[in-house]
Amino acid sequence: MTIQYASSRSGIFPIGACLMPPSTTAATKQIRKVAVLGAGTMGSRIAAHIANAGLPVVLLDIVPPGTATDASKAERSKFVLSALDGLKKSKPAAFYIPESARLITIGNFDDDLALIADCDWVIEVVAENLEIKHALLQRAEQHLRAGSILTTNTSGLPIANIAAGLKPETRARFFGTHFFNPPRYMRLLEIIPTHETDSEAMATLAHFCDQRLGKTIVRSHDTPNFIANRIGTFSMGNAIRLMQEQGLTIEEVDALTGSALGWPKTGTFRLGDMVGIDVLAHVANNFSAQAAAIKDERAEIVLAPFIGKMIEQKWLGDKVGQGFYKKAGKDAEGRDLRHVLDWQTLDYKPVTRPKFPAIDMAKNVESTGARVAQLLHADVRTDKAARFYWPLLTELFTYAANRVSNTGDEPADNIVEIDKAMKTGFNWELGPFEMFDAAGVRATVEKMRAEGAPIAANIEKLLAYPHALSEPGPTWYKDDPTTPSGRQYFDVTSGTYKPVPVAEGVTSLGVIKKAKGMVKKNPGASVVDLGDGVAAIELHSKMNALGDDIVSLITQTLKPSSQQVADFEAFVITGDSTNFSVGANLMQLLLGIQEEEWDEVELAVKAFQNMTQAIKFCPRPVVVAPYGMCLGGGVEISLHAAARQPHAELYMGLVEAGVGLIPGGGGCKEMLLRSVDAGSSIRPDARGEGVEIFEALKKTFETIAKATVSTSAAEARALGFLRPSDNITVNRDRLLTDAKLRARALADAGYTAPVVRTDIPAPGESVLATLKLAVWTMREGQYISDHDAKVANWVAYALAGGKVMPGTLVSEQYLLELEREAFLSLCGEKKTQERIAFTLKTGKPLRN
Repeated sequence: MTIQYASSRSGIFPIGACLMPPSTTAATKQIRKVAVLGAGTMGSRIAAHIANAGLPVVLLDIVPPGTATDASKAERSKFVLSALDGLKKSKPAAFYIPESARLITIGNFDDDLALIADCDWVIEVVAENLEIKHALLQRAEQHLRAGSILTTNTSGLPIANIAAGLKPETRARFFGTHFFNPPRYMRLLEIIPTHETDSEAMATLAHFCDQRLGKTIVRSHDTPNFIANRIGTFSMGNAIRLMQEQGLTIEEVDALTGSALGWPKTGTFRLGDMVGIDVLAHVANNFSAQAAAIKDERAEIVLAPFIGKMIEQKWLGDKVGQGFYKKAGKDAEGRDLRHVLDWQTLDYKPVTRPKFPAIDMAKNVESTGARVAQLLHADVRTDKAARFYWPLLTELFTYAANRVSNTGDEPADNIVEIDKAMKTGFNWELGPFEMFDAAGVRATVEKMRAEGAPIAANIEKLLAYPHALSEPGPTWYKDDPTTPSGRQYFDVTSGTYKPVPVAEGVTSLGVIKKAKGMVKKNPGASVVDLGDGVAAIELHSKMNALGDDIVSLITQTLKPSSQQVADFEAFVITGDSTNFSVGANLMQLLLGIQEEEWDEVELAVKAFQNMTQAIKFCPRPVVVAPYGMCLGGGVEISLHAAARQPHAELYMGLVEAGVGLIPGGGGCKEMLLRSVDAGSSIRPDARGEGVEIFEALKKTFETIAKATVSTSAAEARALGFLRPSDNITVNRDRLLTDAKLRARALADAGYTAPVVRTDIPAPGESVLATLKLAVWTMREGQYISDHDAKVANWVAYALAGGKVMPGTLVSEQYLLELEREAFLSLCGEKKTQERIAFTLKTGKPLRN
């Protein structure tokens, strides 16, 4: 993929502008090879993610102290070898697939620094120490080729200070690139230029990291801790201050600062343990050292003394097994038990579940914004949670508003950059200004004034703006269907509203619906006109569980006689949610089973099969764009599409065995067809029981029987859920556009729907017997339970084509009937019903 250089030499990113990928009409420069200097936790994981993009990577680190100059390469590069080994074992996985590790070339700074000479981008990721960075960068500069980009990864050291000592021509291509850990999963990349940074070099890297690494690019000024860490550190420090003032416990603060606010469920302290308390302390102390000099109005928010004592004791969090929480063995069900720190005594005690009536009530509110408003405006006189939330959030709103300026003195040019940074760097559902809007700006400020709280000058600018009477009062954002982003934001510099900028190719169904509305909808799904003759079927039930609403809308929309098939030339099935689909609606199924409505259950299975067949045989091409969790029935929807355009972070699996069932919506059929096709590609005249087909089928059987879930789209391809021709989108914000382009391309190529197959060579009884023998062996070895064996035998039955002679030609409809037979039989099993009920209650599988 080519990387775009901006055509203007005057600079794409002047002070006051938002960082945007360059125009596709600009001149091009490719990034084809990258070097990472520093193989610590962050450096090695950055290298792994670049390898995920398919690029060769050079990964270097120091020679272990005391190692002889004539020692072996393995000894002299021991630190990097150890890092690479750790990457292969890391959880969550650093690589999309283990094979990506082969793209990494290892070495050390003393012997192998010349390897960076043919790299287009060199990123330094060594310790947060200015002297160490200076020394290494000046050594690396000797090997850089003309035109290469050099960046530093730092959590907050001044970029201009790091650049000092480099040659002028190097400084022009030097800037900060602040990744968040783990870099594969955390979407934020802050780019921090100096006043000497060439805008074209910055645009090149921004475009590459957007499209190839899936990053949300946020431009920050070169101020302490940049944007996300500046605001995130303040928010965490303020939460700890309030905890101490109000006499709260660590687990109470974690409950208050978790999912109720749309923040990660880890809360403040559990997150601290995961990140590392020493890392948090470094970021906090780095800022405290500069807070007075930059006149930060909340310089009093410093590292709490009890945290300093924890660091002295080496209680650094998960990496040492002890921090704010401490591992305390496992319970009867094998789950980790933890004790929690009493911050006043520094003793550990068993964790208790805090009770806050306000949070219990808020759990019934689905909208995050509505929850925030409800929690913030509760009565502080009677509600313990409200007493914490009011200062926590209003002080956050004020602090964030004070961080916006186009002078370079504050980290952000506009509110959009701050909201993007907090959503993608700290995984907040809403940024601070979006939360402020949800709470109601005017109502919140009036209460703040009444109690004498300071009001930021930028907030006063918003309040002074002459809003029309028809508008809902002062808001930081307002809808504008005429803009590509669908929104405008209040620009504090000009005192006017401006369109929220988005890169070309970035959109969402929510934005499109603002402009065009919906073609049709029901509670579970909608049809949306994407333009250019392509329509989307959006899934929007809770967790996108596949119930009657979704099944009926997809079936009716894609049948040959539908109005939508007449009106549109192609379709995309996708959504805006976190997960594509968790599978069939188990609650609906369990109710039918418990009431012994067997005819209704069978009709529901038939309806699901009819839906997947409507997808496969629709006269218009259907592209499915899965993302996040795509389980069970969600996989079956994908398998039947003309093509798939998945997001790279795809956790895909036919997991029905976990609830005591088998795939019943055509999943077994489609996986068998893939096995048959794989065998036939090796040997065109392969028989159903031939070794070529059997080897492919054996892998399919294991995948389904073990309920294997991929850890990436690349692994989903290896498991057979995706075809080699299916393209993968790395940036989630581009998925809808990429899927639409894929659907449009299929239509333009003269797409013809497949014909129902009636000539499938069934593997038959001999393969069925072999698979059953494997199941028996697993049971005898006590690797699986009796019910696991029963489910696996039904999987074998469906994949083998039943008890027929090997090579018997069968139809797709026949295979669907086998699936339905197996599915309904297992529905009648008590242990299956127990598994379904347990999963609905806990979200976890039951092994019985």
